[in-house]
Amino acid sequence: MPPRPPDREKNRFSARAARYARVGANVGGVAAKMAGARFLGVDLDRARNAADLAAALGGLKGPIMKVAQLLATIPEALPPEYITELTKLQSQAPPMGWAFVKRRMQAELGPDWQRKFASFERHPAAAASLGQVHRARSLEGEELACKLQYADMQSAVEADLRQLGVLFAIRRRFDPAIDTREIVKEIGARVREELDYRREAKHVALYGDVLAGNGLIRVPRVVPELSTGRLLTLDWLEGTRMLAHKDDTIAVRNRLATAMFTAWWLPFIRFGLIHGDPHLGNYSVFAEKGKPAGINLLDYGCIRIFPPSFVGGVVDLYNGLRHNDDARVVHAYETWGFRNLTRELIDILNIWARFIYGPLMDDRVRSIADGVKPGEYGRRQAFEVQKALREKGPVTVPREFVLMDRAAVGLGGVFLHLRAELNFHRLFEAAMERFSVESVAKRQADALARAGLAAAE
Repeated sequence: MPPRPPDREKNRFSARAARYARVGANVGGVAAKMAGARFLGVDLDRARNAADLAAALGGLKGPIMKVAQLLATIPEALPPEYITELTKLQSQAPPMGWAFVKRRMQAELGPDWQRKFASFERHPAAAASLGQVHRARSLEGEELACKLQYADMQSAVEADLRQLGVLFAIRRRFDPAIDTREIVKEIGARVREELDYRREAKHVALYGDVLAGNGLIRVPRVVPELSTGRLLTLDWLEGTRMLAHKDDTIAVRNRLATAMFTAWWLPFIRFGLIHGDPHLGNYSVFAEKGKPAGINLLDYGCIRIFPPSFVGGVVDLYNGLRHNDDARVVHAYETWGFRNLTRELIDILNIWARFIYGPLMDDRVRSIADGVKPGEYGRRQAFEVQKALREKGPVTVPREFVLMDRAAVGLGGVFLHLRAELNFHRLFEAAMERFSVESVAKRQADALARAGLAAAE
């Protein structure tokens, strides 16, 4: 590969410097108010400050939007007022114009890139925080989805993550109930991974392998000759929005919820894999014979590969809570990486655990959380955890916990939107059939090898 021209290096440095300035001014201004109020002993208007922070982040768009939405699902990573505001944010970055798209496509596929497609739509079908998707058609007539990353995203990500670290450091100083350093590490690692579309292509292959033969879930195929590290071309999967089916019959809604449950829990329990971003925009509904039949799994940037021992901890905690086996519960938390646990801290952690595991332990047909609105799912339990940790903490949240928690809350939100009524317990028990850590390790190693991916960190 030829050396990068000096002017391009300069431009990348300028882009990063500009991003630091913009993010630093917005986030730094809010953080300064937080720190100043603490230093002066003044009660901070957290609701107003949270609104200011959301406005600052929402004006920036880009990767920090993805980070903000992730934080909003982690109990007490930020105060509840901040969570309320951050959950309102949507990853709807302004799309690149056609002239800019042409330059980006030429950089990825060469000056004759348009000749490699029978057609390529000028306007994006979707725009998100790191890139946008264009619909295209191959020379062979196949419908394609071309996911094109925005320019200078690496600079933007590094700038945003640096300022995130500043915000969390200030947060720890005046409210140390939860040590967030491992959370910051995990968020950084996962967001950086999302920039690598070659890795995402391997994730697509991995999920295609793991879910092969499952009639409820469709995984696209990668088109390698039209993909690079910043461009990912996949089959176009026809489908309708998930929320378009929230008023369908209970049979349809339950079928879609079962597909969602299977797409998330089966890869985790059997292979130690998690789709860490169960956002409604990452799924669509496909039809067979004119009726909704299952889900298209569309985005594979945020995939977490767990050590098999971590999966064993999840199963141990489930069985420990179900059978009131305190020793097994403690062993599960320690397997996950929680340290220096007291009886009080265990009881606090169990508040959140019983919320997540509650539907899985209840052997009956039920909704995921009766009477709870989608935007309030888990909010009461998170408040209880935060209040108790202030008295009995602090506790360091292991980094593996971050996406596990994010996915569980996001998945629950989808079930709430669909108003599904299922026996979640029996679905979970079926996924766990003949479970052992050794079997997870063997299946995971084989699947990762086939996809060309390394084992968990």
